[in-house]
Formats: sequence, C-alpha cells, structure tokens
Amino acid sequence: MPVALVTGANRGIGLEVCRQLAGRGYRVIVSARDIEKAEAAARTIDGNIQAIALDVTDAASIKRAYDDAMRRHNRVDVLINNAAVLLEENDELFKVPMAAFRETLETNVLGAIAVAQAFVPGMVAHRFGRVVNVSSRAGQLATMSDYAPAYSISKAALNAFTRQLAASTNGTGVLVNSACPGWVRTDMGGTNATRTVQQGADTLVWLATLPDNGPTGEFFIDRKRIEW
Repeated sequence: MPVALVTGANRGIGLEVCRQLAGRGYRVIVSARDIEKAEAAARTIDGNIQAIALDVTDAASIKRAYDDAMRRHNRVDVLINNAAVLLEENDELFKVPMAAFRETLETNVLGAIAVAQAFVPGMVAHRFGRVVNVSSRAGQLATMSDYAPAYSISKAALNAFTRQLAASTNGTGVLVNSACPGWVRTDMGGTNATRTVQQGADTLVWLATLPDNGPTGEFFIDRKRIEW
C-alpha cells in the first residue's frame, strides 16, 4: 500500500488524517517536531504506523526524516503539508510584529516548500504521488479580509506554491492540491469551531487518495472547487 507522510501530525487535523489513511490500509508516517509527541500520537492509531521527528523549518531535520523514510519504505507516495502556526490572530496589520510574519511564513510556506523539495522528486521518479497543502479560506484572495494578517498571507502564498508545484509536476502522475478543512475544533480552531476533526480531515484524505485522473492545481473545501 502507499506510504503517506503527514507533517504536524501529533494532534488535531493532522492526527485525524493519519488515522483515516491508516484505516484505508496506508502505511502512515506520523511526524512532529517532538519525537515523543509523534510517538504518543502514533500509539493512538491502529495500523502500519511510524513516528518520526520532523521540524519543517530545519533543513537537517527534513534530511533525517527523508533518510529514515527511504530506509524504511524506499518511497513516500503521499505528502500532507499540515504543519502550521497561527500567530497574532487578533492583531491588526499595522501591529503585527515582523518577527511574527517571519515565523509564520517560515513554517506555513517555506516549510511546505522545503519538505516538498525533499520528497516530491521521488514521486515524480515513481510516476505517482499526491500532495495536499492544508490551506484556509483565510488565504483566499477572492474573499480575504483583515483577519489574522500573517496567517492569511501565508495561506495565500501556500496556494501560490500549490499552483507552482502542480505546474512543475504536470503529466508525471503527481497530483497537487490545496484544501481548506474549515473551522475545526482543534487547539488552533478553538472550542467554538463548527466542525469536528473528522469533518475537517475528510477533504484532505479525499485529495490524498485521488484516482489517477483526479484534479491537480486546484483549491477545495468539502470536496468542491473554490476560487483562489
């Protein structure tokens, strides 16, 4: 069965994606910056599960994770770029510290790019792969407001990366899409959110398991295309 790597998978939506993919028989790599948290999360899932340490902002950590995955599985077929931060959520644009912008972009955008640069070439070589970038309607240019400036800008940039990566892998058997899980009851989403983690994970898992003739370079919520 295919091998799936999920970043930021020790809790919330990432953990639920791991659980649903494992339930489909996938070999799942649960990754988190803290190996103990990754291992604790992996123990909550039945199936063929591996826990690894992966800090998407650390090139050496990405290299170690890649080497580990290749040693154990010889390939990764599915990449879910889920790791993200939400900083200065309620501050207006002029009050968000530049450090918050830098940390947000480093994790939410550059981290996803760096992990993809490590793992997607192998997908291209095998002529099969699925990449899901976990985005948000907060980053949708068609409807963007002044909410969470750093986070919203980072998700718009992540969507641009989706388009770039989809174009770069077009015709290779690799399908690349962005997805908005909606407002989900997680540590990031809060207790007032309207969706369960199961609902939030559904479209991500659907995109991760697309057939060969599935879409690429698109943005989805509830399995439906939406505007960029």
